Amino acid sequence: MTSAHAGAQAGLDDIETAPVEQIRELQLERLQWSVRHAYDHVGHYRDALDSAGVRPDDIRSLDDLALLPFTTKDDLRRNYPFGMFAVPQADVSRVHASSGTTGQPTVVGYTADDLATWSQVMARSIYAAGGRPGDILHNAYGYGLFTGGLGAHAGAERLGCTVVPVSGGMTERQVRLINDFRPRVIMVTPSYMLALVDEMERQGIDPRSTSLEIGIFGAEPWTNEMRREVEERLAIRAVDVYGLSEVIGPGVAQECVETQDGLHVWEDHFYPEIVDPFTDQVLPDGEKGELVLTSLTKQAMPVLRYRTRDLTRLLPGTARTMRRIEKITGRSDDMIILRGVNLFPTQIEELVLESTELSPHFQCVRTRSGRTDALTVRVEHRTGVLIGSALVAGQRLAERVKATIGVTIEVDVVPPESIERSVGKMRRIVDLRDR
Repeated sequence: MTSAHAGAQAGLDDIETAPVEQIRELQLERLQWSVRHAYDHVGHYRDALDSAGVRPDDIRSLDDLALLPFTTKDDLRRNYPFGMFAVPQADVSRVHASSGTTGQPTVVGYTADDLATWSQVMARSIYAAGGRPGDILHNAYGYGLFTGGLGAHAGAERLGCTVVPVSGGMTERQVRLINDFRPRVIMVTPSYMLALVDEMERQGIDPRSTSLEIGIFGAEPWTNEMRREVEERLAIRAVDVYGLSEVIGPGVAQECVETQDGLHVWEDHFYPEIVDPFTDQVLPDGEKGELVLTSLTKQAMPVLRYRTRDLTRLLPGTARTMRRIEKITGRSDDMIILRGVNLFPTQIEELVLESTELSPHFQCVRTRSGRTDALTVRVEHRTGVLIGSALVAGQRLAERVKATIGVTIEVDVVPPESIERSVGKMRRIVDLRDR
C-alpha cells in the first residue's frame, strides 16, 4: 500500500498477486541491497561475513543467501543495546525490546520508513484476514516495548479501521467494551481470547451473540483444534498472524480468511528459508525444519538469516502468490525431551481438545526425581463437569499421550480458574527441575 491512508485503496497490493518471477527478481534486488547495507554499517555483520569469507558482491542469486552465516538471539544480546543498528541514532524513530526474562533483552530499532513498512504489511495482513476500512477493531495485544500492540494498531489505522487500543489485562472491562462498542475484528493471543470467552460466560453473555466476526490471533503457537474451539464458542473466523520483534514485529506473515490454510509470508519484505535445525542445511520447500528469515527492506536494523526457532515448512501460495508457512505449532526451544521422546505443548493441546470434559487451559509441569525427568499435565475441567467424569477424562488423556506420542505422563485435573490466566503469551511450560 503506497498511500498514507490505505482505506482509500481497500484492496490488494499488486505484488500480492504478481507472478513468482517478478517477486523473485524484486527479492534479489532487495537482498543485495540489504546485505550491502548490513555489511557497510553494522560491525557484527562485517566481522561475521569477513570470518565466513563472504563479501556482499558474492550475492548474485537468491541461492547465494546460504553463503551467509546465521544471526541468533545471542548475537543481538551481545550487541545490546544499539550495536546492531545500521543508521545513526538520530535517524531511529522508535525502539522496542523483549522482556529479557530469559537473559539480556533484545532491542530493535525503526526509522520512519521502517515504521511505514511495518504499518503497510500489518494493514495488508488485516485485510487478508478479512478486516476492512471502517471496521471497529478491538486490539488486546500489549502496548509498550512489546511490538504486538503498536504494530497491530498502526496497521489497523492505515487500513482505515477504528481502533480500540485496549491492550492486555482488565478482562472484565474488555468484555464490557466488546459488548458496548461492538467491534467486528479482535486482535489478541489465542490463550487470552479463551480467557475473554470465559469472562463473557461468567457475565451471562453468550459469546456467540457478540458483534465479533473475525479473530486475528498470534504471538504464541496454537493448533487447528484450538481454532475449532474458538470458532465454535464465538461464531467467528479465526486466522493466524505471525511475526517477531527481531524481524519487524507482527505482520511478517498472515493467514488469509478465504483459505485458512497457512500463513502467506510477505516475501517482498522478508525472505524465508527452512533449515535443518541440527545440520543447518537449507531444506527444499515442503520439508519441515526451522524457519530462518532475512529482512529485505529494513533500514535501522537489518537482519540476515535470523534463526527464529519456529518449526514449520514452506508451501506454495494459494490465496496470494507468495509462499505460505504451515501453521507453526512448535519451537525448537519449547521441545520437551522426555525419556528420549520429543514432545511439544501443542501436541498436548490437540489431545486435550479431543475431550469434552477438559478445557484448553493447561500447563506442562516438568519435574525430576533423581536422574529421571517427569512430566505432569495440569489441566482444568470444564465448568459443570462432575469431578468423577473429569478424572476419567484425565486418565484417558494420559492413555492418549502414551498411545500417540509414546511417552508416559501424569495428568492432574484441577477445577476451573485454577490455572493463572495470561494477558499475553500463555506460559505452557513450568520447569520445576532446578527447584
